[in-house]
Amino acid sequence: MRRARPPHDDPAGDVVRWAAFSCLLVPVVLVVYGTSFGGAAVATLGLAAVTAACRVLLRHSEKAERSATPVPAEDPFPPAPRGRHSRGGAGSHRGCHGSADVSPID
Repeated sequence: MRRARPPHDDPAGDVVRWAAFSCLLVPVVLVVYGTSFGGAAVATLGLAAVTAACRVLLRHSEKAERSATPVPAEDPFPPAPRGRHSRGGAGSHRGCHGSADVSPID
């Protein structure tokens, strides 16, 4: 009795499978369209090397993502320290209640 395969949740594996398929398909197409066997072999080796490097980087990235600890969210604008001479915040101008000599640019 065959079990149904579970749906794939491995996008990196899908990418690697398609790249491996391309490594097999590209040399065939190159030979069909007149490239020498040597040229097709070099193209195959190049594609295989790039595929292997991408696979290693994808797996490393997945491993790092799984092992990353969640960072607690911080307030992007923490409150300003309120020392002896600090301003109280926006709109708290002591003693300035609509002075006529203030320009509208201030």
